[in-house]
Amino acid sequence: MSMQNVMKLKEMSGAGIKDCKEALEANGGDIDKAVAYLREKGKATAAKKQDRLASEGAVFSYVHLGGKIGVLVEINCETDFAARAEQFQELGKNVAMQIAASNPLYLDETQVPTEELDREKEILRAKAINDKKPAAVIEKMLEGQVKKYYGEICLIHQSYVKDPSKTIKDVVTETTAAIGEKIAIRRFVRYEMGEGLEKKSENFADEVAKTAGIK
Repeated sequence: MSMQNVMKLKEMSGAGIKDCKEALEANGGDIDKAVAYLREKGKATAAKKQDRLASEGAVFSYVHLGGKIGVLVEINCETDFAARAEQFQELGKNVAMQIAASNPLYLDETQVPTEELDREKEILRAKAINDKKPAAVIEKMLEGQVKKYYGEICLIHQSYVKDPSKTIKDVVTETTAAIGEKIAIRRFVRYEMGEGLEKKSENFADEVAKTAGIK
């Protein structure tokens, strides 16, 4: 196990040198397996912190295209010290940009109105029936399609615009593990110039995505 690989893993994962050494030793020096090892370890560590009270934090803002899109998002942590940490600040800025680019309607699935979810299920069920899908298969299909639906409209379950292999929940979990405190996105609001008014359609979200380097 070379120090070069340890530093490479540290750069890839954001984990400490001690943890990187442990991960490489546990995985025979395989960097890809070590990354997965650290990710799972981080999830386990973060899960233990979820019952803690996170009442500190910060409100982050993002304004794009000279004021065409504006976002405010509140992200909580346990201490003011953690709120000033570089990783926490970076998370806040990236989540604000995510909201601007992906326009989530809700924070997570608990905020989706029951009637809206039921309506979506009926649409999906009707399509499956129209496609002659067997009745026994339809309900299983609905589970996957509802999960995909949440991934489109719920911030926590959206693919991270800077790394689509992760969700926003994954990014929050990784930051929780790195900082050592519970981190939670509490609420957000997104404004788009002219929204709700009849005017020429402009896809501002695509412009945000281009700025983030994802399109």
